[in-house]
Amino acid sequence: MPTPRVLVLRAPGANCDQETAFAFERAGATAECVHVNRWLESPRLADGYQVLCLPGGFSYGDDLGSGRILGNQLRRHLSDSLGTFREQGKLILGICNGFQILVKSGLLDTDDSAGPGATLAWNASGRFIDRWVQLRVASDRSPFLRGIQRMFLPIAHAEGRFVGRDEPTLERWERSGQLVLRYCESSACKSQPFNPNGAMRDVAGMCDASGRVLGLMPHPERFIDRTQHPQWTRLPAFDEGDGMQVFRNAVEYFA
Repeated sequence: MPTPRVLVLRAPGANCDQETAFAFERAGATAECVHVNRWLESPRLADGYQVLCLPGGFSYGDDLGSGRILGNQLRRHLSDSLGTFREQGKLILGICNGFQILVKSGLLDTDDSAGPGATLAWNASGRFIDRWVQLRVASDRSPFLRGIQRMFLPIAHAEGRFVGRDEPTLERWERSGQLVLRYCESSACKSQPFNPNGAMRDVAGMCDASGRVLGLMPHPERFIDRTQHPQWTRLPAFDEGDGMQVFRNAVEYFA
């Protein structure tokens, strides 16, 4: 099987790049953390990679809103490079802040003639949330989620509430299978709302029409080993964390 190369894009304030690169390498890829300035200097830098990942954190301190500054950089200065990357059948993954960047950059194709079709707004509680959630895969549209039915993953965000512009827009994405990941009820989280941030239609992740661009608010890179589970000493033994399959699917996509 060929070894895909992963570009994990760094920017000031990103803080999950190393963990994400480690997860990809554990899945069999070769990963490199690259600062956005290097890509801006060399627009063809991404040609040598098969996967682009926008990791979690607080890019540019989220000073103008989560993901807005880096999203605008990608939209205004690297749109041609990103367009070529997508047209070549490669994969793009955005995790937490990376999901916010995907929306702001237009990479999820949520914008149309009427303007932005979706955003990630402040949590309904108005507070930063750091906890574990149960997820179900609602569509087989994305190769990142192939073979996965449910996942138990951590979240950590203040602006993660998925909001669609209107019901017709949401219904269109629903029919096309792009609302791929949902929060759902779990016996492990009975004391807290299963939808942690008030997201419309319980959406935790969305892909583009091709399925090859995926954004999700939960952090799969934070649960690749069983010892990362908050109750791992009390549970029956298991081999790996639920998030590992997301990264393995990306590697196997290029087999």
